[in-house]
Amino acid sequence: MVFIGAVVVWEVATRLAESVFFPPPTEIVSTALQLWFSGPASQLFLSDVVFDHILPSLGRCLAGWAIAVILGVGLGTALGRSRTGMDYVGPLFAFFRAIPPPTLVPVFMVLFGLGPGMQVATIIFGAIWPVLLNTVDGVRAVDSVKVDTARSFRTPTPYWIGMVVLPAALPKIFAGLRLSLSISLILMVVSELIGSLNGIGHELISAQRAFEFPLMWTWIVLLGILGFGLNSLLLAAERRVLRWQPNRNNDG
Repeated sequence: MVFIGAVVVWEVATRLAESVFFPPPTEIVSTALQLWFSGPASQLFLSDVVFDHILPSLGRCLAGWAIAVILGVGLGTALGRSRTGMDYVGPLFAFFRAIPPPTLVPVFMVLFGLGPGMQVATIIFGAIWPVLLNTVDGVRAVDSVKVDTARSFRTPTPYWIGMVVLPAALPKIFAGLRLSLSISLILMVVSELIGSLNGIGHELISAQRAFEFPLMWTWIVLLGILGFGLNSLLLAAERRVLRWQPNRNNDG
């Protein structure tokens, strides 16, 4: 109801303002339907814009995020189990974390050239830090009783990590995953604003430069929808994976 009320207020306010820069939601929806759902039945009525711009953007976003997750969880687990690892690399991480990923786009352009390589590298650089640092904190927070029990039974390291450490660290890891997913979506757009020939960011800046404001707002709304949808899917996965936790069972 809150969402519906907000849309109604938006519609009324923009109609009264009659500003070319802020089209009403009905006009945005009409533009979206014409832009994205005007394809043939063989394409499930999806237009070529979906296949040429939206899907490639999502592919780059999810690929960069997935690589960041693998690297972040792996490195974070190793550093979390080490007593002195973070003492050596902690200052280095703090230095690189302070660098805004968009400022490194020219560097990635030199290293990987224009195209998906540069875009994925930008996403990885920005998305890895929440996953890595939350994994380190989660691994370090494993109950000492579990640690002592595993040592007393001489549990092999792979079983110890897979059956004890990672399950105990999953709540903090998922917190990092949600944050990194939002960052990945933002960096997907940023990386497509420079030297890209397709993608949501490319279409957004093209509409802005052409003063096609309904089209521009259509892409902005799509980003909000994608962010909400991806976050909802990740939350659903989190609830399913962590349903063994007593507090989550009580909430359900």
